[in-house]
Amino acid sequence: MTPQIEYTYVPQGPTLEQYILSTAQRTFICGPLGSSKTNASCWKSFRVMLGQAPDSTGARKTRILAVRNTYSDLFSTTIKDWLEMFEGLGKFNRGGLEPPTHHVSFDLPDGTFVDAEMIFLALDRPDHIKKLRGMQLTAAWLNEVKELVFAVLEMMDLRVGRFPQAVPPTWYGMFGDTNAPDNDHWYYRLAEEVRPEGWVFLKQPGGLTRKNKDAAWEPNPLAENVKNLPLNYYINGAQGKTEAWILVNLANEYGFVADGKPVYPDYRDSTHCKEFELVPNLGLHIGLDFGLTPAAWIGQHLPNGQWRIRYELVTTDTGVIRFALELKRFLNEKCHGFPIVSITGDPAGDQRQAGDKEERTVFQLLEANGIPAVPAHTNVFATRTEAVNAPMRRMIDGQPGFLLHPDCKVSRKGMQGDYKFRRMKVSGDERYMDVPVKNASSHPCEAGQYLMLGGGEGVAALTVHNPNTAADAAKFRRLRGNR
Repeated sequence: MTPQIEYTYVPQGPTLEQYILSTAQRTFICGPLGSSKTNASCWKSFRVMLGQAPDSTGARKTRILAVRNTYSDLFSTTIKDWLEMFEGLGKFNRGGLEPPTHHVSFDLPDGTFVDAEMIFLALDRPDHIKKLRGMQLTAAWLNEVKELVFAVLEMMDLRVGRFPQAVPPTWYGMFGDTNAPDNDHWYYRLAEEVRPEGWVFLKQPGGLTRKNKDAAWEPNPLAENVKNLPLNYYINGAQGKTEAWILVNLANEYGFVADGKPVYPDYRDSTHCKEFELVPNLGLHIGLDFGLTPAAWIGQHLPNGQWRIRYELVTTDTGVIRFALELKRFLNEKCHGFPIVSITGDPAGDQRQAGDKEERTVFQLLEANGIPAVPAHTNVFATRTEAVNAPMRRMIDGQPGFLLHPDCKVSRKGMQGDYKFRRMKVSGDERYMDVPVKNASSHPCEAGQYLMLGGGEGVAALTVHNPNTAADAAKFRRLRGNR
């Protein structure tokens, strides 16, 4: 006689239950560590298999694809959790020419039987999306969604609902689980801003909560799955962790956790990021970074010495002329009527552009299109960063010497640690690269360095960090004298 297996599952919280029972074709859940998200996704997958209508032979056929960003993560978490619950219901093939697959097959009391495939696939780069082409799926489970690129979601949406064919899928769609992503992540944009019709985004209570941002963290009485966790799991887990790490991983709030050595270790988001408006009639300082992703910072230097950065302009795949026109439009829209004190850019832009018929420099092209920028007096990295770091360490009339407006989302992420030195893969002590990672955050952050240099910061650092740059300091004073 074939042995019988009975499964009983009780969701450990109302959000988990809503997620598992949701019939929306696109349902996602965001929660803290230890909140049973992956477990719930396993049971949601199992329900899809059980709920499929049988064909003429009595077979309930489904094909579900479980996606994670790497195979090491798939085997250590996703596959491990799935097999711990359901390995006895079929045969697991670890992969080879085909991806790892669990062939699920078992009889049901009503005389029908489940005949399902749970396929596990790693997709961590946009060029891996080709792996999805041609797949005929019933449903897709996206495990740890925030680690996946948006292109995965776009292509996956077109691969589900295509199996089985003899009997239409009783239910098809996508579902996924994740820890809280950054507030500039595509998940945040969809869940909090776009909110597309027919999509369900669920958010579990955090494991920790607090009365306000200055109060101490305490256990959240609404946290889910707590009875399956060690005593004081979240409070103990917060010990020795950074505020940003706790916010994202334990409190389930959108935010950024740095991986690497921040270029600006003195930046504190709670101190240096505040809302404010431009001071009327006070001039603007503008900093520019060039390349294929040119960016700008726009701010003011208050009479008391405080720097306030109000706007960022971030572009991609933009030439110099188009960038100049974008900046002019932006200034006219956001800063109309404000005088401009300085526009300072990367000195590398003082080289002639090979693609320009007249071989003009970036600065000549900018000026020809209405942006009269000048090169910064130095490009020494230590001087550039100190020009930003120094005001952050000052206190002026009870306020920090540097403020960044929350509207500057990319720069804010960079200042929190996305503008960073990459960790080197060496044994022993932690070591980092000598130059920062080039990414979306680095461009506006480096534009900010040129703004500060053009505004007068960093001169003292010239001789402190590099005694051979006295000529740069003299050049700066001459430039300032000509304005």
